[in-house]
Amino acid sequence: MYLVKTPQFIQNLFPNFVWSIPGDEKRVFLTFDDGPIPEVTPWVLETLDAYRAKATFFCVGDNVRKHPDVFESVLEKGHQVGNHTYNHLNGWSSENIPYFHNIRHCANMIHTDLFRPPYGRMKPKQAQFLQRHYNIVMWDVLSGDFDANISPEQCLQNVLNNVKNGSIIVFHDSIKAGEKLRFVLPEVLKQLQSEGYAFESITEEVLSSTRQYLR
Repeated sequence: MYLVKTPQFIQNLFPNFVWSIPGDEKRVFLTFDDGPIPEVTPWVLETLDAYRAKATFFCVGDNVRKHPDVFESVLEKGHQVGNHTYNHLNGWSSENIPYFHNIRHCANMIHTDLFRPPYGRMKPKQAQFLQRHYNIVMWDVLSGDFDANISPEQCLQNVLNNVKNGSIIVFHDSIKAGEKLRFVLPEVLKQLQSEGYAFESITEEVLSSTRQYLR
């Protein structure tokens, strides 16, 4: 069970998390979780290049260790990276101290102030502590590319039917999601570009401009 569109009341419960990035410009923020892996991530980079799109990759530390060349390619292409824990830990089922140590282990390899909890799950005390060190980036549109029970076409509609200016969209550069992603990502890029959207990375400059916009 998952929500394709994050309800406003959930966003309101956690106002210090980044759910979307509103502004005057027509833009969206593509994010990719769980990589980098050689089977999927290089194709994602090539596809983004074809549309001159930038994105943000929330990387699992152990995948960075195993595939440092793929990780370097993400950086060389000018994309942003975020911490997604070292072992893709579920905060709800993790004790706090080991969870923090796992994130720190990842931070030794990925130097960033962006963090996204795997599965979007953290305990309140985990969130409270991590907010002092990171911008916690969630999302308002979840593509469902990981879901074996939906078609690629449904995955595409999950995005196109829910996207708006400033949306943060979740994809996965993983084996599990790879087949759907190869169908959905080019279509999303083509359709949204034709509607005048730009595709940007989540940077500190972008987050700062949003804070100003919301004042």
